[in-house]
Amino acid sequence: MKVQVTVNGKSHQLDTPPNLLLVQAIREELKLTGTHVGCDTAQCGACTVIVNGNAIKSCNVLLAQVDGAQITTIEGLASADGSLHPMQSAFKDCHGLQCGFCTPGMVLSAIDLCKRHPNASEEVIREQLEGNLCRCTGYQNIVKAVQQGAVALNA
Repeated sequence: MKVQVTVNGKSHQLDTPPNLLLVQAIREELKLTGTHVGCDTAQCGACTVIVNGNAIKSCNVLLAQVDGAQITTIEGLASADGSLHPMQSAFKDCHGLQCGFCTPGMVLSAIDLCKRHPNASEEVIREQLEGNLCRCTGYQNIVKAVQQGAVALNA
């Protein structure tokens, strides 16, 4: 089947089987490997991308379900000149990453969180990021990064 999506501002027409997962299309068809596959059960959040303005876990969505959608992956956040998105900068500045495996999904989830809760408390941030697992950081610096990123996004 033919599916059209716009990923990181670039239009793609994909001829794929109807059961192809969005995460597979992103990684295998489009070769954008920043979106990670962690659990395959929508538990860890490593596969999070933004579809039509909302963060979703791409491991449990079929490519066919997002026909016509605007999709942003971690590769699509930095500016054309290479400067980081404010949330990426916040994660870097606040040491909100260690091994980096969860980071792409965590950053995209944090952007969506800040859109929905621009002045989120630590408690709200922790609650809203509950579906994104990190095995390295203990989350304290991730929370700081989200708070700093929210300030930059709302400035």
